[in-house]
This record gives sequence, C-alpha cells and structure tokens, in this order.
Amino acid sequence: MEGPILGIVGILVMFAVLFLFKIPAAFTMALVGFLGVAYVTGFKGALGMAGPDLWNTFSNYGFTVIPMFILVGELVHYAGYNNSLYSATYKWFGHYKGGLAITTVMACALFSAISGSNTATAATMSNVAIPEMKKYNYHPQLTAGSVVAGSTLGVLIPPSIVLVVYGLYTGQSIGKLFFGNVIPSAILTVLIAATVVYICSRHPDWGPKGPKSTWKERFKTLPDLIDIFILFAIIMYALFTGVVTATEAAAASCAIGLILCLIRRKLTWRNFLRSLDDTLRISCLVFMIIAGAVIFSHFLAITRLPFEAANIISSLKLPNWVLFWLIIFCYIIGGCVMDALAFLLISLPIFYPIVMNMGYDPVWFGQAVCIVTTMGSLMPPVGICCYVVAGMAKDIPIGTIFRGGLYYIPSYIISIMILMLFPWATVMILSDLVR
Repeated sequence: MEGPILGIVGILVMFAVLFLFKIPAAFTMALVGFLGVAYVTGFKGALGMAGPDLWNTFSNYGFTVIPMFILVGELVHYAGYNNSLYSATYKWFGHYKGGLAITTVMACALFSAISGSNTATAATMSNVAIPEMKKYNYHPQLTAGSVVAGSTLGVLIPPSIVLVVYGLYTGQSIGKLFFGNVIPSAILTVLIAATVVYICSRHPDWGPKGPKSTWKERFKTLPDLIDIFILFAIIMYALFTGVVTATEAAAASCAIGLILCLIRRKLTWRNFLRSLDDTLRISCLVFMIIAGAVIFSHFLAITRLPFEAANIISSLKLPNWVLFWLIIFCYIIGGCVMDALAFLLISLPIFYPIVMNMGYDPVWFGQAVCIVTTMGSLMPPVGICCYVVAGMAKDIPIGTIFRGGLYYIPSYIISIMILMLFPWATVMILSDLVR
C-alpha cells in the first residue's frame, strides 16, 4: 500500500473507531497512529517514536501555560464570580426582548476572558442562566442555544487554549495571537447577540422582556466586574509589553486571582480543592489530546500524505480565496465529527504549509481557524458544548439543544468573511503592536 493511500486509510480507520467504538479521540488517535507507524516501520520503530512523543508532550515547559489558564477559570467559577457576571449583565440587558439570552451571551464573553475553556463556560453558565430563562418562560431552543453559542467564546476570547496550542505548534507568539484575537472575538460576540435579537424578532414569544432595572442598580453592579477586568488586563498587558512570557503571565494571573478570591472571601477551602481537581482533570484531557495528535501526525508524516496533499492542492491553480474556503470547509466537517482541538492538531500539518505558501499571515490564519473550530462544539454529532448543556439541563432534549445552536452558525461564517475582507483592520492592527 502506497504511503499517501495508507495515510487516507488511517484517517478513515480513525473516524470509524471513533464512531463504532466511541473511544475518546485522544486514545483513538494514539492507537491508530501507533499501529500505522508499526505497519510502516515495525513494532520497535513505533515504540521508538511513541516514547519520545509522549515525553516531549508532557515535559514541554511551554505547555504549562494551559493548566494555569484553566486554573484561573476554575478559581473564578468556584468563587461564584459567574453569578456576579450574570447579575451585572442582566441589569443592563434583561429588560429587552430576549434580554436574558443576550445577558447569557455577554456573561459568557466576560467569563471567557479569564477561563479559556468552552466546556467550563458551558457548565458554569448553564447553572446560572438556564433557571433564570425558565423562570421567564423562554423557549427551550433560545434558552439552550444562547448558552451553547455563548460558551463557544470560551476557546476564542483570550486566554484561549486553542490559540495557545496553535501558537506552540506553529511557533507563533502567543501574545500576538491573543491581541490579534481581540477584534475578531468582539465581532463574533456582537453577531451572536444580534442573532438573539433576530430570533426574537421572528418569534416574539420566545424571549419575553424581564423587569427593567434603574440606573442606580446598573451602576451598582459594576464593582463586581472589576476583579475580572483586573485579571484580563494583567494577562494582556504582560503579553503586550513582553516583560514576561505567556507562562509567567498565566502564573501571575493564577496568583492574583487566588488572592482576590481570598480577599473577597469568596473561596472556601473545599471549593479550592474542587478547582484543583477540575483543573487536573481538564488539563489531562487536553494533554492526552495533544499527545494522541502528535503520534497520529507522525504517522501522517511517514505516509507523506501532508506533502502530497499540498502538492495536489497547489497544482489545482485555483484562486487563493477558493482554496482557503475549501480548507475552512474541511475544518467545519472535521469539527462536526471529532473534538475540535484534536482535529486542529491533526489538520495543521496538512493545511498550515499550504496556507503559508498562499501568502496568508500565520497570526491571521490562527484567528480564522480558532473561529471555525469553535463551530464544531455546537454542531452535531459531536457538539461537546451541546452535550455539556444537556447534562446540566436534563429536561431539555438534546435535539432541541442542537437545533437551538444551529441558529448561530451564520454568525461564525460572517465573522470569517469579515476577517477575509479586512485582515489588517480586524487582526493585524493590534497583533503588530505586540513587542
């Protein structure tokens, strides 16, 4: 069997194992990748490859930024800041049609600014937002859809785990990636909120108005947001000035976040231990995905599939924008059938060189990829955020949750189109300022 054909067979086998046996993506990639390398080089060769891959993944100092950003989000979650964020945004937006759904989107965006995890955002905001929307008789599709769409911002708004992994994998500055993401994430947040307004214009009974708060009540909630802005500002300022590395910025935000929680007396010892437990669990999940993807990527490299795919695509002589949308389409399909981070790591060896040869900026491409991969977390059949919401709101059928999330797909497509039309104004204007 020829190399590239073997690579294609390996990808098909990987998807078959995912669907038929429901083995987690991390272990599926590692297993298929290991067996593929063993088929080509022999069992000893596969062992010689897998050992260093696992060691390099788990001993890479750069990856320490991931558990620390996760820990910040968990500390904030168990300290109850999610309730403060929701209460504050509700005072400002709750009296509009669909105001509670808009509140949910904005609160998700604020929580994402210090979380970096879409599943953590989905679980956190489900507990807070869904009971409130049920109280005001919001339609289940609008209720679940706003939580699912808002929670996808968890991997988009800095500190984004997807951008961290992309930066470490491609050698790009995490600071540039984070600042280049500020405007795109703001655009997507506004588009998601605008989708809520559109849904309520078509179905006025889906999102009844809530009681209107006084201006005094609104301004009274602003101090609750100060701690979140402090943490976000520390991360962004440290990365912008270049005085510290991304890892050091994450460590500082962890320390300051813990101090703020203790000063405000918001964090008990039991909840502190829970935050550590959740951080360990989520971090292990991310690292296993990275390790499995590295092993599978080595298998693809041995088959030379990425190089042959690049040669074939380059020989098509199609306009760059057509090729780019073909790549985006592949990311959309891939995100529908497996974990977004896992597919990102598998696909980068194939698509990243092609995109660079097309002349696109790597920081700009990182933003586009980050937006597209977030779509996978609200689309069937994987839709991890949909399943998280389903687990938190057991009385809402999973089909209803998926249908609610699909309303927001155009927001992501429009965001990509805006990035393509205005690359400098959306990404490069801020990323180029980073030292």
